[in-house]
Amino acid sequence: MSKHRYQWAASGDINAFFGLMLDNVANLLLTVSLLAGAFDFPTGFALQHMVPGTAIGVLVGDLLFFWMALRLARRTGSPSVTAMPLGLDTPSTFGMVFFVLGPAFLQAKETLPVEEAAFHTWQIGICSIFISGLFKGVCALGSNWIRQVVPRAGLLGSLSAIALVIIAFMPLMEIVNYPVAGLSALAVILTTLIAHVRFPFRIPGALGALLVGSLVYYSMAYAGWLHLPEPEFQVADAVLPTQWLSVFQLHWVNALGDCLQYLPVVLPFALGTVVGGIDCTESAATVGDEYHTGKVIGVEAIATLAAALCGGVIQTTPYIGHPAYKAMGGRAAYSLATALFVGGAGLFGYFGLLYAIIPKAAIFPILIFIGLEITAQSYLATPRRHYAAIAISCLPAMAYLAQLFTSQVVSDPAVQPDQLGDATQATLLNLRILSNGFIITSLLWASGLAALIDRRLALASLFYLIAAIFTCFGVIHSPLASNATFLLHRLEPTQLEVVCRYAGGYLATASLLGVWHLLETRSGSTPLPDTDPTNELDTSSS
Repeated sequence: MSKHRYQWAASGDINAFFGLMLDNVANLLLTVSLLAGAFDFPTGFALQHMVPGTAIGVLVGDLLFFWMALRLARRTGSPSVTAMPLGLDTPSTFGMVFFVLGPAFLQAKETLPVEEAAFHTWQIGICSIFISGLFKGVCALGSNWIRQVVPRAGLLGSLSAIALVIIAFMPLMEIVNYPVAGLSALAVILTTLIAHVRFPFRIPGALGALLVGSLVYYSMAYAGWLHLPEPEFQVADAVLPTQWLSVFQLHWVNALGDCLQYLPVVLPFALGTVVGGIDCTESAATVGDEYHTGKVIGVEAIATLAAALCGGVIQTTPYIGHPAYKAMGGRAAYSLATALFVGGAGLFGYFGLLYAIIPKAAIFPILIFIGLEITAQSYLATPRRHYAAIAISCLPAMAYLAQLFTSQVVSDPAVQPDQLGDATQATLLNLRILSNGFIITSLLWASGLAALIDRRLALASLFYLIAAIFTCFGVIHSPLASNATFLLHRLEPTQLEVVCRYAGGYLATASLLGVWHLLETRSGSTPLPDTDPTNELDTSSS
């Protein structure tokens, strides 16, 4: 055992703190702004009800990782233990907003006043995160088994699809609204975090991007070259929020039934964070910090449950950048500082001030970095022969992106959808069907292709059979505009016809591959694929 005493706070914790803290603040900003911008969700409600509990999840998780770092240092005698970084899961942020909270709010608004619809949406979000926490708690008991069962290319492929097509692209649309400030901040992010060129005066790259983008933004506003948007709320109304305390009355339990239709979206994201947590633990081990995998996933589960029980709507996850924080010289203090800052932002309400003064064009470039990094890591952690499986998983996500913008055009009062030609209406219908449930579709398509590449035709046939079954219940390819699951006998004839065509396509594919497998088995002509090593994870980015 080393005789050196563990110094849990070091100068490197400053850089590490700004990196981890800004990641979390960006995700909170993203949650509120996307809900308000894309679904007209009341900003004040989100700040009073959703943000405090979501921030508490970060508070609990990072405090536990701080404590685990102290215990690991005491047990090993290492003077350089770095705490695991934890924060809000970026893919889940987009997933919850676009596939759970947003659709639930629009559906509730059809029959309820806006405030009641927002309250019902909040309850569905709580239920979703609560179920995610329970699911991750079970996964913590068998984390290594899960990694062996879930096809890596399938899971990482669906994550890369979300990362590249949604996480990186959607913030880009906000950035180009203010291109001078936004592209300046993006240049700093790409130069420091992707190219690894140090920002002057040793300022952390994420903080440097925020400073540069904000300086350009407000300088242009002062000069009259851009108009500041109208405030969405009174900052004073967000201070010391108390309305979230109603969560302890447990009325949200009544929304569990309504939450079930969103589980095909919620559970894959939860599973993704579990496998990601395993990867994070392994990456920490490569630089000498041997954390127990089950305990890391357990902390993730506890933090997610804590968020749900306090009204949070976004799950937490360990971040892959542990070696980068260690390279910065971070120890455990950065985790403690992030816990206190983010937790305080939610509980004391100064996040409302941050939301009001931080230009989105200045902070959203970090989300583009996250999207690019997740995509790159997906390829690096996958055997080379499975690269095509990663690529094919992006196609359903591209359908969602196309459908998102075409639906905005079609819903414009100047457009008469019933006047569109038959070919155009058929294209729009196929876009909607391909995009509904695209996360599961991406996973199944990528898993099926990976199995084919490995010459495992029977396994590939099984994946397409699962796709056919899921289609019959609307888990994927739901013809309903609400993307809801269904029972076949409740569909209208035209909807039933569409479902049968898609399910029939998957059944035909599964049958073809099954017969092909039998023929190859009899002839003994199916060779095993050449093995190639999984690429070493590049964990140098923060």
